[in-house]
Amino acid sequence: MDRVALVIVGVLFIALTFNDVFQSVIVPRSVGRRLRASYYNARALWWTWPRLARFIRGRDPYKRENFLAAFAPFYLILNLVLWSLMLLIGYGAIFYALRSQMRPELRTFGEALYFAGSSFLTIGFGDFVGSTGITRMFSLLAGASGFGLVSITTAYLFAVFGSFQTREQFVVSVAARAGSPPSGVALLAIAARAGVVRDLPSLMRGAESWCASLMETHLAYPVLAYFRSSHDSQSWVGTLGTLLDASVLLMTTVESDVGEAAILYNIGQHAARDLATYFSAHGFEFAPGPGITREQFTQACTDLSAAGLRLREDNTAWERFVSMRSTYAGYLNALAGFFQIPPLQWISEKELPKF
Repeated sequence: MDRVALVIVGVLFIALTFNDVFQSVIVPRSVGRRLRASYYNARALWWTWPRLARFIRGRDPYKRENFLAAFAPFYLILNLVLWSLMLLIGYGAIFYALRSQMRPELRTFGEALYFAGSSFLTIGFGDFVGSTGITRMFSLLAGASGFGLVSITTAYLFAVFGSFQTREQFVVSVAARAGSPPSGVALLAIAARAGVVRDLPSLMRGAESWCASLMETHLAYPVLAYFRSSHDSQSWVGTLGTLLDASVLLMTTVESDVGEAAILYNIGQHAARDLATYFSAHGFEFAPGPGITREQFTQACTDLSAAGLRLREDNTAWERFVSMRSTYAGYLNALAGFFQIPPLQWISEKELPKF
């Protein structure tokens, strides 16, 4: 009876591991979280990581950012180790249950883990061999599992880093147009001073594709959201906020063609809402509303006018701005708080919430 229980436990560990790998790596969409070790691993690790970074924040912000940037690569490696250990424990339990069918017979669970590891890594020293069909079958399955896990995770790493590079190329290009740190007000003001306001629709069409890619890749591969930008004062959250603020200002305050701005606003606020909801970032949400005061809006209007932009001559701009920005401001602040993004103009301008 004990041996049957060990086989059941072993099969359960193997099944849970492959279910986790399948949903985390292969399924190209957001998936459920229950019974997935990698999800609980990420939440527990991210619960700890910012707390450790908090001791660094006051002394050296640069070191703090470097420490936070190490989270995503460390998590990827830890996931591979976790999946490998779960498979080893699963196959080790099965081989220990079938120890009488091994030659020489396995005496301890440690020897069972050793045989599982040599099979899993396809080393095959030959000091232990299966003497029956079922033990040989599980030995072959362990070898196939190890080979398959390495192959799948290698392809997964290429997909993750490829998506990261695509994301960051656009983040850097927006920073060149919107300053560092970027903001929606600066994006419009710099375009006006440089005489490239007519290029904004083209930028926004590219931003629409970027937002769609951001939403799809970060929901399919959540670890991407934890990767921090390579340059100071830049982040995907800040870039998303910059684009949304610029589109809303064009739709409510600046005299301009609002066609592309309206499309960008629709997909951008959809991305902010879905990502904040998926990562349960709403627990870090600040006060509801537009996230800025009337005085800040007035100052932004002054800056835009000084840059040479013509503003709409009516008294409803503020009300329209409040109505539109309230649909995404809370989600942006929540994402900035959850991922500990350095404060930007109108985005998490208060001190980041403590975990």
